[in-house]
Amino acid sequence: MQRNSNRGNKKGEVVYIRTYGCQMNVRDSEVIRGLLQESGYEFTAEPEKADIILFNTCSVRQHAEDKVWSGIGRYKAKGPSCSLRANQAKRKIIGLIGCMAQNYGRDAFHKAPEIDFIVGPSDIAKIPGIVSKFVHRPSSVVHHNLYETKIWETDGDTRPDEIYHTGFYEDKNHAFVVISEGCSNFCSYCVVPYVRGPLHNRNYKAILKEIEEAVDKGITEITLLGQNVNAYISSPGLKAQSSKLQCKTKDSEEINFVDLLKLVNEIKGLKEFSFITSHPKDTSIELFKAMRDAEKLKKYLHLPVQSGSDGILKLMNRGYTGRFYLDLVDNYRKIVRNGVLTTDIIVGFPSEGEEDFQATCDLVKKTEFDAAFIFKYSSRQHTEAQKFIDDVAKEEKERRHRLVLDLQKLISKKKKS
Repeated sequence: MQRNSNRGNKKGEVVYIRTYGCQMNVRDSEVIRGLLQESGYEFTAEPEKADIILFNTCSVRQHAEDKVWSGIGRYKAKGPSCSLRANQAKRKIIGLIGCMAQNYGRDAFHKAPEIDFIVGPSDIAKIPGIVSKFVHRPSSVVHHNLYETKIWETDGDTRPDEIYHTGFYEDKNHAFVVISEGCSNFCSYCVVPYVRGPLHNRNYKAILKEIEEAVDKGITEITLLGQNVNAYISSPGLKAQSSKLQCKTKDSEEINFVDLLKLVNEIKGLKEFSFITSHPKDTSIELFKAMRDAEKLKKYLHLPVQSGSDGILKLMNRGYTGRFYLDLVDNYRKIVRNGVLTTDIIVGFPSEGEEDFQATCDLVKKTEFDAAFIFKYSSRQHTEAQKFIDDVAKEEKERRHRLVLDLQKLISKKKKS
């Protein structure tokens, strides 16, 4: 992968990135910015001043997608040539990046003809080259087919690790550090495995090296990121440049998530770190003990439960029961004293009856989360749950959402008093 080249932007084009969705997308936008800065591009926080606008997108919920289509629509060109590049000089270059790009593929061009290029999550290393092609494309060229003017890259499997080492972080005190990409759980409601691919773990030495580079820039707090962060294993044979730490392990040995936490805790200059997001089925007593013993690790666990009903959890393909989750919480609170616990909950999943819903409310009452992120189910294309009949009425989803939200507000107020 070519690095540190300023040949991509001889025209002085300015870029604006709009980021939607999770912390992983926030980090991806930083990576993209770092790559484009190496190619000489400048950035603005005001889209009207930009020549190139990149939408880094989320497909987890319909509401997130709707906001993206609305945002892109503001740049819709007028006249018959709006879908072509013949009038390139008169309008902005628009890129659709991330999960929606992967989910819709070339269909996105038909839904929003003003989009010039599409890049999936595994292909973001190619963005500087793609942008350069549009920047330097002669405006006088006449195209007769929509796809002659478009570029799409959605076939990548894994990212080159070099993209994580451009050194750009939006926050000068805190950094997100990706330890794994994608997910192999295939929860029935979740689009992530289809848009970000199967679980791929970075080499632990590459992760430690990136953290050390961030610390050298003055950053003292980091968050380890992964769609299923505690399923991390650095498998034998993964190559990476060594970090400053004198690791006792060998490249032929597996490093699991608990091992990684211990290594991160040893990094000099790092003051505090945390991690998100954990899956209950991969959460262990060993993890809780590591959280207790690592002095730099925040005593905070985000552990999505999604539902308190065993029947709904089975339909969701979550791999655990409500009793299993409650036992985890009990062990967490015994081992990690005063540890903060938060969760995600989905209401209105297909076939969720009143008894299922009450099981969720009962679990919330028993667990007493410090905070909960509560969502109304929406069907996502390509997922297994899309085959289910979405039989919970919108009004009922809203009622259940309101009831759990009010319940959690009472619990949070009680815990703070």
